[in-house]
Amino acid sequence: MEDALRRRMEKAKGLPIGIVERVQQGLPIIYPTSTLPALGCLPQTEALDSLFELKRRSESKIVSLGVCSLEQAEEIVEVPDIASDILGAFPMGALTLILPARETLDARLGGNAVAVRVLADARARELIAVTGPLTATSANPSGADPVTDCEIAAKILELPKSAALPGKCVGGAPSTLIRWNVSGDALQDSDWSIIRVGKVSAEEIQAWSMQRT
Repeated sequence: MEDALRRRMEKAKGLPIGIVERVQQGLPIIYPTSTLPALGCLPQTEALDSLFELKRRSESKIVSLGVCSLEQAEEIVEVPDIASDILGAFPMGALTLILPARETLDARLGGNAVAVRVLADARARELIAVTGPLTATSANPSGADPVTDCEIAAKILELPKSAALPGKCVGGAPSTLIRWNVSGDALQDSDWSIIRVGKVSAEEIQAWSMQRT
């Protein structure tokens, strides 16, 4: 266990001092994504308690997880072979996939069905390669207008500057949220169900699906 921690800390040398330590202590951080700053914490009960209180978010509203790769996602969810195909067909970070959890997680993460997004921002992927998956909910109090600068987002949430991985995001539509239809469900006539349209339209996903048949 100590060897694994040491290897992770060696990878973290290019990251701001203290940000990895904050995560490991169960504290929230801000990091950049392809749309807006994300509020990140470990997918653990006490860390989620702090995040939901800070964001003033209803516990009935599920948060997604950011990962650095599908391989990392496989630690948490069952990843079908087709997942790499659909992610490869669209810009990185444009899709969030709801997949079956390997074991039941906190209900605020979806319980048995967890939303994961392979992040587009290189520094965010570098961070999460060290910390493991982090929540990827937007870093703004619920109902407030979002900002695009991570350090400003931290200030609004009254977090220290050291809690932010510096970066500015481009804003715009969120990722498109789609659910994998588990194989064997006779009621489903397609591999994916669209839950929320965002950066990728329903028409684009349908066109991709038709090209595969």
